[in-house]
Amino acid sequence: MPDAFPSLAELAAEEDELQFSSFSNDDAWTLGSALVTAARGAGAPVAVEIARNGHRLFSAALTGATPDNASWIERKSRVVHRFGHSSLYVRQASIERGTTFEAEFGLDPVRYAAHGGAFPLLVRDVGPVGVIAVSGLPQLADHRMLTGVLREHLRR
Repeated sequence: MPDAFPSLAELAAEEDELQFSSFSNDDAWTLGSALVTAARGAGAPVAVEIARNGHRLFSAALTGATPDNASWIERKSRVVHRFGHSSLYVRQASIERGTTFEAEFGLDPVRYAAHGGAFPLLVRDVGPVGVIAVSGLPQLADHRMLTGVLREHLRR
């Protein structure tokens, strides 16, 4: 089922797979540009952001993206920073524990959103050093666009 949410185990495996050996400002530009190209090709009205250690390295808003997308990126990115996992992983972890993110953690929903589309910028043998985020599509599509482009980028 292509619209089924991945399991927590699948999301953990994805995080283990999608890691960099290092990450520079040039890497952010290349990856961000690839995300923009993919979004344009799909006609996706998304915003894209890449930040390392709180420093925004790449930001773009395609035609059709709105200021709300920037807010969603901030809220999803806060989840990644707080929990060290993708925003979809954090959402799915709560669901697999029989609850919701909102009920389990009681965090301000104006500040935190455990919805797919933000992924930790992982450097192997270092850990999370930032966040890559996409907003503008349904949460599973945001996540899949981001991880698909990230996977292709890392294969090169």
